[in-house]
Amino acid sequence: MWRDLRRYYGAGDLHFITCSCYGRQSLLGTPRRRDLLLTVLEQVRKRYQLVVAGDVVMPEHIHLLISEPQEKTPSTVMQARKLGFARRVIAEEQRQGVRHFSCLSRSGPQHIWQKRFYDFNVWTEQKRIENLRYMHRNPVKRGLVLSPELWRWSSFRAYSLGEAGPERVNEWQVLKMKIRPPAA
Repeated sequence: MWRDLRRYYGAGDLHFITCSCYGRQSLLGTPRRRDLLLTVLEQVRKRYQLVVAGDVVMPEHIHLLISEPQEKTPSTVMQARKLGFARRVIAEEQRQGVRHFSCLSRSGPQHIWQKRFYDFNVWTEQKRIENLRYMHRNPVKRGLVLSPELWRWSSFRAYSLGEAGPERVNEWQVLKMKIRPPAA
C-alpha cells in the first residue's frame, strides 16, 4: 500500500525507479513526447548532479537506474522531472490552442503522472545488470521493436553502440558511488 511505502536514501545506492503516466495512459506515445521527456531528464540530471546508469521511456511509463544526487534525494529529482515535463507539455498545448488538454484529463495538469513512483535500491553489480537488462528488453517484450537497439528512447544504444543520446549515461565523474559488495 502507498501509505506504507518507505524510501531508503543516503547509502549511496543506485535506485531503480518506475514512474507511470496517469491511469497508464500512453501520454509518452509519440516520438516528440519521448524526446521532450529525455530533454527534461538531461536538464534535471545536470542540475542535481546525478548519474544515469540506465533508462527507457515507454509509451505509458519510464524506468530509470540512477545514483542519488549530490545534495538532494531521488524524490526531489523525480518531482523536478515530472513537473518540468508537465509544464512543457501544457505550455506546448496552450501554444497550439488546445482548449482541453488533449493528453490530460479535464481536471488539469496534475494528471500527467501518477502521484507516486516505485523505487528499489540496487546495491550489487548483479542487480544493476539485471535491472538494465529488464529495462532494455522492455520495448521488445511489449512488441514495440524487434530488438533493443531499435528503440531509441533507451540507454541500450549508449551501452551497445557507444551512442550519445539526449540524456547522458554513465557520467560518473560528477560523484563517487559506493557499491556494496555481495553478501557472503
